[in-house]
Amino acid sequence: MINKKVNNVNIALQGVKDGMTFMLGGFGLSGIPENAIAELVKLGVKDLTCISNNAGVDDFGLGLLLQKHQIKKMISSYVGENDEFERQILSGELDVELIPQGTLAERCRAAQAGFPAFYTPAGYGTEVAEGKETREFDGKMYVLEQAFKADFAFVKAWKGDPAGNLIFKGTARNFNPVMCGAAKITVAEVEELVPLGSLDPNQIHIPGIFVQRIFQGEHYEKRIEQRTVRARN
Repeated sequence: MINKKVNNVNIALQGVKDGMTFMLGGFGLSGIPENAIAELVKLGVKDLTCISNNAGVDDFGLGLLLQKHQIKKMISSYVGENDEFERQILSGELDVELIPQGTLAERCRAAQAGFPAFYTPAGYGTEVAEGKETREFDGKMYVLEQAFKADFAFVKAWKGDPAGNLIFKGTARNFNPVMCGAAKITVAEVEELVPLGSLDPNQIHIPGIFVQRIFQGEHYEKRIEQRTVRARN
């Protein structure tokens, strides 16, 4: 029987070292691998390159790694709600590569599928295309973008089984599926780890072939990035 289950986050992150490149799933604060990020903070690994749609907020998500100055470079598409991130980039402490969101997703997916690169029209004629190969197809110009190369991908799913099969819930599906299998090692944390055979095959979003380690997470806060409520009359 295939069994990729590990007992806790500490075992799941074995092999993590300074200077590595990590992919981290999530969009805003939805579907982020909270347990993996907390363990990275605890381990104190530094000089990291992090590939994520955004950089969390000041006291949550990747913001926790930024507070400890563990991230050397962020590769993202949106970074607008983190004061510490802003301070570090303006002071020159943090290197940042901003990428169109669709290109970010496709560079993950290309790595997942084993494609070294792909052409996209996004960014042509802008600084995004500077230094990159361009080519015309059917009268339209495209930019050659390379697939990401990451050491670990940390993703968060709703349910999973010991074989690594995953089901995502609602908007937490976001960047998590395309990061599975897009790194040398994919670590999946799930809210509920069920026995093998319990998941309906028709409902599985990511098959276990894309996952190397899986564990059941704990204490998910599931924060709302910006809570807006109607004032009382």
